[in-house]
Amino acid sequence: MNTIQIQDKKFRISIPESVIQERVKAVAERINADMAGKNPLFLAVLNGSFIFAADLMRHITIPCEISFVKLASYEGTVSTGKIKEVIGINEDLTGRTVVIVEDIVDTGQTISRMLETLGTRQPESIHVCTLLLKPDKLKVDLDVEYAAIEIPNDFIVGYGLDYNQQGRNLRDIYSVVE
Repeated sequence: MNTIQIQDKKFRISIPESVIQERVKAVAERINADMAGKNPLFLAVLNGSFIFAADLMRHITIPCEISFVKLASYEGTVSTGKIKEVIGINEDLTGRTVVIVEDIVDTGQTISRMLETLGTRQPESIHVCTLLLKPDKLKVDLDVEYAAIEIPNDFIVGYGLDYNQQGRNLRDIYSVVE
């Protein structure tokens, strides 16, 4: 299945599942080394990061915890720039090492908002881990310590990422065909 149709858009494979799994494992190994002895709290951003978070956690070998937060900033293929928090964070973050787990960082506005929100809860440190990073699209200065794959500005779907809530179940990542 090299190309697929989702609603009104056609997509072609841009990152096969084997490459994704290789990169997820590599990021997990870096986190294991960097955070040994820290018991980090992973905060996975729903909905898009759920598959990445699950695969990442399978490779994390240090003591850790995971929780979920839901933020929304997309409509169709375009970021609205308006972020609304849907499900909040219930854990006490005081003195904790926190790792935000995101599916994709493009403009950086969602992560920037999360960093501001989390920073008020006195964590020891906050780290950003993303499956995909679009460095050319960043609008804010961010330190994304753990980026599995850097990609161009294409709109993508699959491996948890969606187009109008469709395509999250695809094992590969597909780019839109203009």
